[in-house]
Amino acid sequence: MMDVMDDLVQFLRARLDEDAELARQAEQVGGAPSWDRAADVLLLPGLQTRRRLADRGVPDALQGAVEAHAARHDPARVLAEVDAKREVVNAYERMVAEFQDSGPAMVSYDRLVGSVSSLRTALEFLALPYADHPDYRDTWRP
Repeated sequence: MMDVMDDLVQFLRARLDEDAELARQAEQVGGAPSWDRAADVLLLPGLQTRRRLADRGVPDALQGAVEAHAARHDPARVLAEVDAKREVVNAYERMVAEFQDSGPAMVSYDRLVGSVSSLRTALEFLALPYADHPDYRDTWRP
């Protein structure tokens, strides 16, 4: 089966670390993890200069969606998503370790094989958003 610290696990952990670091840096804008929106301006805590999306050529019909999207993906949410994804990686590693300690004679062996396989597939899906990264491997594509 898979080595507990296989390349996909290492790849995902590195990308999640990068995502978390960027979110922590963005969080420093005004010192608050949550962003909000009001009218047609994305409000970043403590940011003195606010540029309207209209000033950047975004059509009126799309401005609300763009602002809501940016506010929804504030640092607090990104960090929560990173934590959740790390738990999936941790669950995979626990199942692989349990599998490696077991054998075909164990009653729960089939369950372990299924769990490891399912979690591996989940990791492959978690890696898909990073497919444009130079370290991504097409063999990880589900």
